[in-house]
Amino acid sequence: MAVEKMILEVKTDGNKIYAPLLDKWLVLKPEEKVRQEYICRLVNTYGYSLDQMKQELTVAEGNQRGTGRASADIVVWKSKEEVENEAPIIVVECKAENLTIISDDYWQGFHYARYTNAPFFVTTNLKHTRVFKVNLKFPKTLGEEILDIPEASIVNNSKKVNALLKQTKAFTRDEFSRLLFKCHNIIRNNDKLSPEAAFDEISKILFIKIRYERQNSNSQVFSKKQFKADKEAYERYGSRDSRPFYKQLFENTKEDFKEDDLFAETETIRIRENSFESIVEELEIYNLSTTSDDVKGIAFEKFLGRTFRGELGQFFTPRTVVDFMVEVLDPQEGEIICDPCCGSGGFLIKAFEYVRAKIEKEIHEAKEAIKEEFFTAEYEQMAEIEKEKVDEHVNDLFAKLNVELDIDNEKSRLRVLSYDCIFGTDANPRMSRTAKMNMIMHGDGHGGVHHNDGLLNVNGIFENRFDMILTNPPFGARVEKNLKITEADKYRDADRIKKYKKRYDTPGDPAYTNALRQISDNLNKPLFNLYDTGKMSTLTEVLFIERCINLLKSGGRMGIVLPEGVLNNTNLQRVRDYVESRAKLLFITSIPQDVFVASGATVKPSLLFFKKFTNEEAAAYAAIVQDVTHKVEEEYAPVIAEARKPLTDLEDELEKKNEALKALRKTKKPTKEKVQKLQNDLKEIRQNMRPVKKAFVAREKEIRQEMEKEVKSRVKEQFDYEIPIAEVEKAGISTTGAVIENELEPLAKEFKKYRKRHKLWKSKYERVEYEVVEEDIYRLVANEKQEFYGQ
Repeated sequence: MAVEKMILEVKTDGNKIYAPLLDKWLVLKPEEKVRQEYICRLVNTYGYSLDQMKQELTVAEGNQRGTGRASADIVVWKSKEEVENEAPIIVVECKAENLTIISDDYWQGFHYARYTNAPFFVTTNLKHTRVFKVNLKFPKTLGEEILDIPEASIVNNSKKVNALLKQTKAFTRDEFSRLLFKCHNIIRNNDKLSPEAAFDEISKILFIKIRYERQNSNSQVFSKKQFKADKEAYERYGSRDSRPFYKQLFENTKEDFKEDDLFAETETIRIRENSFESIVEELEIYNLSTTSDDVKGIAFEKFLGRTFRGELGQFFTPRTVVDFMVEVLDPQEGEIICDPCCGSGGFLIKAFEYVRAKIEKEIHEAKEAIKEEFFTAEYEQMAEIEKEKVDEHVNDLFAKLNVELDIDNEKSRLRVLSYDCIFGTDANPRMSRTAKMNMIMHGDGHGGVHHNDGLLNVNGIFENRFDMILTNPPFGARVEKNLKITEADKYRDADRIKKYKKRYDTPGDPAYTNALRQISDNLNKPLFNLYDTGKMSTLTEVLFIERCINLLKSGGRMGIVLPEGVLNNTNLQRVRDYVESRAKLLFITSIPQDVFVASGATVKPSLLFFKKFTNEEAAAYAAIVQDVTHKVEEEYAPVIAEARKPLTDLEDELEKKNEALKALRKTKKPTKEKVQKLQNDLKEIRQNMRPVKKAFVAREKEIRQEMEKEVKSRVKEQFDYEIPIAEVEKAGISTTGAVIENELEPLAKEFKKYRKRHKLWKSKYERVEYEVVEEDIYRLVANEKQEFYGQ
């Protein structure tokens, strides 16, 4: 007869909660609730018994300055016989459910795990759980993050335990990537879809899974078992003519992500239900709301790279190039960043991660300062009850700092970065959707990405708004002259327009309202007419250079991937002159064609970095051009006059003959012969003038060209600045996509030194610092400083 397994449940009574490991009732605090919930999970999910665990244990070795007491919320042993006699297998530290998991906050449990040689250390607030392989060699580092702790059934099987310890982030992301490929193949085999169409279906399932797991904060994954249970309830209460449950799930997901414009209203799931179930089952080992961003993000990128290799390879800028360009431009917190040709989102993701790392570093430094302030020699002499008060106070201060890293907190620094600072567009609907999914996998920032022609305004993407542009525009194509702006290009969502006006318009600057006029004022006109460079070239890369400059604020900076022809093609000289009249070239890097061959490109690329003129620079440039032009015109006036002299002489002679003819006709009896002679003379002069005039026009054109060159030369002399140029032979990727030496990495470091030394750009930004103020409340202090970046 089968014995029914007992389920352990959390017991509460008013403001009390029962702790079975202590066999007593405790005050119901948020952190205590998390601890008892996780004890239940250890019993019900992992199969451990209560007599294998202890809570609130302390070791004396932790009494060292700067570490606090080494204590643990929950300790788990391999068996009840080993409790407190042998090294534990798992140490768990818990925090209140509303706190974001930050490794810095778990120093007590981590030190306990290290001092007791426990191989597994768990940090949890139930909403998020992270597992670490304890680093015994380096006391100040937490160790590598791994997939999971062992279940009780295998805890004595050293082979299986060691296998778990090897499932690091790198291992996990490779596994996740392989799993995505497996799901992709299920669809291709079962439903006979193309690679791109199969990817679309996987995206839909991933969005369904993300939605479910975000709505279930108790770490419940979207599993096949859960799907079947929900389906049963749906079919029990739904009408017979309702759509299948898995398709209804997609409709619900579409509605929840409606604001993101992910899917057309008519879009539906296009695979069989058995394919859907198989994929849900494959993916159920991962909770996409708790799996770390650098695991699922990198895994998803690998999946993308292989899925879209070939036809859609142009949408993927190689990672080494992306990393280099972001490093060169050094984005800062608070800066607004855009990629108007975002493809799969590589530049936006890297910029997001780059700034997020700066924020996390400042939070970490603030926490270290708190530890230094409170864990002093005096602390070591305190009684245990006093130490507990200090520990609790430090935890409260940490909690206030953690709010800044909570993306669900509307005013947090991470939320502002994600929702107010990252924007992009792509004209390909599949790519814009892919970019959104890619960004969600990397930690978010997807809300500013739109399916839209990058040359046209949408949402917050309009002129003079961005601090930074990072982009790799399409090469070689042209904007056809018959491509006109039509009513279909108009944005018609009245509610969104109202929201955007509220967000972007200010009393003295109706920026968004003006941005809408780009389309309404140019209906039925060719799209390339929106751009000055459209009169010079209709190449997409040319129009996008101007578009990017237009998008930038005064003094904003840009990194752009361009074919080398833009730099040296004589037909594009006017374009280069135009760009130089609006922005400074900061840096040019020529990279081998090999880097882009794996992505399907066939031209040799260069990486160009610009800084749009500040208002002062624009005024200075205009003044120099005006002054130089005036002087050159004065200098060349005699040259033009000399070239024109033969024509001028003929014009003077013609005038004299005309005057003589008029005078003759005024006499009483002009003779016919004299009139005829003058008319013949006039005719002869006019005939002689034609080749002389033609010769002068040709010569004047030559002189004007010389003047133009002279003006450019003198303007460059007076508006002079250095343009560093570098060429690398190896940029981290071979023609096959293999990893090779990357000369871009040391080059980025060299350029950083150069731009700091030459103060290439400066901007007003907030450097956030923290301090303890009244009643020991820890708060942000935002110091606005005029500083050169990187100093």
